[in-house]
Formats: sequence, structure tokens, C-alpha cells
Amino acid sequence: MPEYGYFLSCEQYGPAELIEQARMAEQAGFQALWISDHYHPWNGEQGQSPFMWSVIGALSDAVSLPIETAVTCPTVRIHPAVVAQAAATSAVMTDGRFRLGVGTGEALNEHIFGDAWPAAHVRLEMLEEAILIMRRLLTGEEVNHHGTHYTVENARLYTVPDEPVPIDISGFGPAATKLAARVGDGYITMMPDASMVEQYRKGGGGGKLVSGGTKVCYDTDKDAAVGTVHRLWANEQLPGELGQVLPSPKHFEQAQTLVTEDMVRDSRVCGDDVDEHVAELKQFADAGFDRVYVNQIGPDLRGFFDLYRTKVLPQLQQSA
Repeated sequence: MPEYGYFLSCEQYGPAELIEQARMAEQAGFQALWISDHYHPWNGEQGQSPFMWSVIGALSDAVSLPIETAVTCPTVRIHPAVVAQAAATSAVMTDGRFRLGVGTGEALNEHIFGDAWPAAHVRLEMLEEAILIMRRLLTGEEVNHHGTHYTVENARLYTVPDEPVPIDISGFGPAATKLAARVGDGYITMMPDASMVEQYRKGGGGGKLVSGGTKVCYDTDKDAAVGTVHRLWANEQLPGELGQVLPSPKHFEQAQTLVTEDMVRDSRVCGDDVDEHVAELKQFADAGFDRVYVNQIGPDLRGFFDLYRTKVLPQLQQSA
């Protein structure tokens, strides 16, 4: 049976709200936490973007759940040597309950210093080199590295956890999934796609952790929930590589005018139908995922957590 976790959205909530949601998640019976890592929200309606590493520091004291970044880009905006230090400290503060989820990132967050946004295959090369650097640093050894994309000289982390920090790799296509299978400690994807899980496991992932996530909008009024998702997260319905290449929230706002409420209604669980919520998460279980994370988009967080505590999570456990 998969473990079920809660997905903290730094794009939509400030630090204090995220900490309170984490507490509510633990009380409701969720078993782990994901937290997003953004410099900008996807659009102005979401309206937040706290520094994720500071929030993790607070989470380490507020809850006892495992925490994973979903996901950090350790290649452009923040050098991998700095990400390694942040990950090591997070692992120490959580007594080893921390995993580092990484991916190739989006221009939305990573281009802020005016750097050219690399092509997808280059971003994968950068990610693989970044992981090599971080793994070495996380052992506590002194690292000197002169590679294709990064230089590290006389770098050593003195505060490191007893066990290496697992590094999971996000993949939404065959090339990233292949990289995850070859060098990752786990695999992350947002689609309940059994074929991608199979590619990962057969490509070298074996029995390593496979994690997935989804968003829902609990509300007693289904139409109101659809409207909330359309206002806040219409960006998720944009096709192709737009999510990786559009450079600012205003560009996402322009693009998501193409997304209709009917598109949202057809793609997201909206409302309070228990069976719909269970079916959404069960797709991931049926596809072979080990952990499944869910995020509540709408404002009725108490209603969401009550529904999952009393009905959704118990039903998922009974159906396993």
C-alpha cells in the first residue's frame, strides 16, 4: 500500500500558513510532506513564494513527518554546492527525515539573473553534474571539481547527516525518467502513468521509491471549486513545454486565458464527493507508486483535512 502525503504549495501560501497546514496534515493522518521550491508563483492570483529552505527549518520543529522538496532546481539560480549545504542542514534538523527532490527547473524561477535558459538536453546534463557534486559534498569530503558546467574548489560541508541524503529526480518524459533510473535514489512524477513507472524500474530504478502528486479542490459547492481552480491553477492545463519556458507570472496569466472552466472541470477533482477523491489518489496506487501526495487548492482547509481524516484516507487503506 502506498503512503499518502500532503503537498505544501509555496506558490499559494505564506510561511505561517504552510506550517499550520503541515500540523493539520499530520493530525489528519498524512504520512509525509512535499514542499514546492519557487522564486515566483505561477501567476499573481497565487500570490506567494517564501524561501523554501527557511520554511523547512520551521517544519523540522513543527512536525515529525518526513519532508521532501518537490522539487528543487540545483543548476541555475542556486549553485549545487549551496543546495548541498541546505540539504545537509535540513537532514540534520529533521533527524534524517529529509529527501532532496530535484529537477531541471523552469525559466519562471531560474532566469532571474539574466542567464540564458538552456535547452532541455543541456538542463539534463547540468542536473546530472549537479547531482554528482552534491553527492560528494554530502559525504563531508573536500571537493574539487572542474566540470562542463560547474567549478567547485576546496569545498567541504562540516554539518552533514549520519546517512546520505537521498536524491530523487523528477521526470515527465523518457529522457528525464532515464536519468532518474540511472542516477537517482528515487523517481518523482505528477502523472499516474504506469508506463513511466515501468520505464523507471526496468531502466535501473528497481525497487527504489517512486512518488507522485496531484491537486484537488475540496468545497461543498462543486461549481465554486471549479472557479477556484480556474482562478488559481489554470496554468496546469497549459500544453507542452510552456511551463518550462515562459519567463514570468504575467506570461502565464496571458497564456492561461486559453484555459476554460470546462477544461478544469474535466481534469481536476473539485467538490466533496469522497469517491472522486479516493479514485484520484488510487490511480497512483494502481500505477505502482510508493508515495502519493495531494494538495488542497481551495480555502476550506479544515473541511479538506476532516474529509481526508475521516473518509478518504481510511477508504484508501481499506482498498489496499
